[in-house]
Amino acid sequence: MEQGVIKEENKMGIMPVNKLLVSMSLPMMASMLVQALYNIVDSIFVSRINENALTAVSLAFPIQTLMVALGSGTGVGINAVLSKSLGEKNYDKANKAATNGVFLALVSYIVFLLVGLLAVTPFYASQTDDAEIIAYGFQYMTIVCCFSCGMYAQFVFERLLQSTGKTFYTMITQGTGAVINIILDPIFIFGYLGMPKMGVAGAACATVIGQFVAGTMAFVINQKKNTEISLHFKGFRPDKHMIEQIYTVGIPSIIMQAIGSLMTYGMNRILMVFTSTAAAVFGVYFKLQSFIFMPVFGLNNGMVPIIAYNYGANKKDRLLKTEKLSVLYAMSIMFIGFLVFQTFPNILLDLFDASEAMLNIGIPALRIISISFLLAGFCIIEGSVFQALGNGIYSMLVSIARQLVVLLPAAYLLACLGNVNYVWWAFPIAELMSITMTIIFRFRIGRQIIHHIGE
Repeated sequence: MEQGVIKEENKMGIMPVNKLLVSMSLPMMASMLVQALYNIVDSIFVSRINENALTAVSLAFPIQTLMVALGSGTGVGINAVLSKSLGEKNYDKANKAATNGVFLALVSYIVFLLVGLLAVTPFYASQTDDAEIIAYGFQYMTIVCCFSCGMYAQFVFERLLQSTGKTFYTMITQGTGAVINIILDPIFIFGYLGMPKMGVAGAACATVIGQFVAGTMAFVINQKKNTEISLHFKGFRPDKHMIEQIYTVGIPSIIMQAIGSLMTYGMNRILMVFTSTAAAVFGVYFKLQSFIFMPVFGLNNGMVPIIAYNYGANKKDRLLKTEKLSVLYAMSIMFIGFLVFQTFPNILLDLFDASEAMLNIGIPALRIISISFLLAGFCIIEGSVFQALGNGIYSMLVSIARQLVVLLPAAYLLACLGNVNYVWWAFPIAELMSITMTIIFRFRIGRQIIHHIGE
């Protein structure tokens, strides 16, 4: 009997679209909210050490963004290839995508193990000459990089669950890792319950322990619950053709997020010219905005396998309805975020024990940057639609143009005017360009791909 006859149709091809999108996205959105919460709590605790400790953790963001870019981008490629293979009923190809994905996660870890051993001090020294900030940064980033194996395990095994529609389990794994991090943060940072007082090193230890637990859980759940794919590594050899397919989709996503790392590094350099407090504000903004963006990324993670599956199954109507609903939900979330940032910036900053100087810089910063939220929801969703349809190059081009061609040059020119508040206007300016390019690419991909589905 054919394997395709044995296996039932996946829910991504038959469940009503709105119910499917909500059922797959809500667990991811919930887990992403918990992730955002632990990111914020992490910095809240660190800010209680002193402002230099908060600045050190903020300056670490470019490397952490690179780490996430490599893991998440590879995961996007695995997700798209695996879900499309399931839609085509090609189960051997799906299994091959899964096993090669695990191999790529191991390679990613080795890359950042070397970064942690060799590059942390030069990285901090290129941004500041403050010895205390560099010392805090060395403690924090060395641990985060050298013990990132849990993070990469979490990325790949959670993506395997997402690819087969089992997003409820990823909510459990991500939520568990985040809760462990939140619980351990004060214990390790301040030396509670008999533990030594570890400071910023404690924050890093809490992070990697949470990631390791979550990655281990995701592996075990895949082995026991994910019956649509099989992971067998006996006699495994990397498959060049499969890795090329994964990175055809994944590399644009990696580059897109890595560009975010370059942008953050560049912004830190620009802001440190004014004061280290401005860089701390920028770091706080990124922690706070994650509470708005993370649910949208969770929506994305629920949407991508649905789009890819129905693309593989030639179901254009289901694909288009998924896209439209995702845009609607994303723009609604971003509008709520805009209202919160406009109305309560002082309350948000006070969470981080903000000084008067931080409030003076931070309140206008949050209000100005959040204007870009009104456009960002549409761009985020459509960028992921491009990736799910195998055209991640469009997302990459938008990201390059937004962050390197427009945002950083605009921020530099505005900084030359001598007022740090002008710098924040670079974000809404860049988002205007981003939505223009996204609309153009959406029309193009509609003509080239979506229009021909099912013919």
